[in-house]
Amino acid sequence: MFNIRISRTVMFALLCAALLPGLALAHGMSEAEKQAIIDGGNMSYLWLGATHMLSGYDHLAFVFGIIFFLTSFRDIAKYVTAFTLGHSVTLIFATYQGIQLNYFLIDAVIALSVCYIAFSNLDGFRKYLNVRPPNMVAMITGLGLIHGFGLSTRLQELPLNVDALLLNIVTFNLGIELGQLMALVVMLLVINVWRKRESFQPFSLMANYSLILLGAFLFFMQMHGYSHLDDKKTSVAETQEVALPAKADTEWRNTLELTLPARGEMEYKLKMAQGKTLEYQWQTGGTELFFDFHGEPTGDADNFQSYRASSSDSASGAVETPFAGTHGWYWKNDSNSAVTIALKLRGDYELLNK
Repeated sequence: MFNIRISRTVMFALLCAALLPGLALAHGMSEAEKQAIIDGGNMSYLWLGATHMLSGYDHLAFVFGIIFFLTSFRDIAKYVTAFTLGHSVTLIFATYQGIQLNYFLIDAVIALSVCYIAFSNLDGFRKYLNVRPPNMVAMITGLGLIHGFGLSTRLQELPLNVDALLLNIVTFNLGIELGQLMALVVMLLVINVWRKRESFQPFSLMANYSLILLGAFLFFMQMHGYSHLDDKKTSVAETQEVALPAKADTEWRNTLELTLPARGEMEYKLKMAQGKTLEYQWQTGGTELFFDFHGEPTGDADNFQSYRASSSDSASGAVETPFAGTHGWYWKNDSNSAVTIALKLRGDYELLNK
């Protein structure tokens, strides 16, 4: 009977994993979302933090594993506080200092943390490794630090206000904690109701084996995304852009200098008809910026198309516009100094930023 239950558990876990392929690589924000953050003011960070936690399946799976076998309020408060302190420290510190790590690798480690907590719940260290399990409070705190880096990568995609940077970060973190608290209440209600039933034992096995398989699935999905990251950038550049030969300054239609403030951001747009060619070149003189070269169709700003997104101190190429609308760049400066962008343009366009 036990083997039958385990087999059903594994099959259920595989089914859950099969339903989640679209979640593993969910990153990025549209320009409309960024503008909504700006328009909403500081309270928008609170709302975004709460909704990010409530939709953060990897973070929620980890919290679910933490509280699964806890029955006393003291233990629940102790372990959840350890996780909260861990992710709050790195969320605030990494964002304030502008520390950016590859989100695929961070999310891969977070996926392994889900496997870890479920393996510990199944007493895997004693049963399968014949060793004493590590101190749970210390491990949860340490894994919480890693989760904080994952949350920070999300926050650093937003248009943070350099003049209210710490307030933006703290408000986002408060939203994270509110979202976690709401999810925690629901989890505890479900687990406590089920704990009184005879089916709780097979349910506990099913749930924790499912967490292990889910964590493994998310890990491989993130590593797949990481391994193909350069391929995706190359394919976009090959299909949308071509390298340009060196040109004298007199050959460019416009030569501009744009100043990007420390830890600031900027968008520069051109209005172009469909099928027109834009040639460009920009450089900063050494400071690396994150940039997204993209277009937005007229009347449909939410459906923008990214031609190229990367981090560099320069870029050049040409693009034939696939639709009529605005086309241009979003730059983000994570350094502590202002940066001057030397931008050169040629083609059939109308400058929107005078």
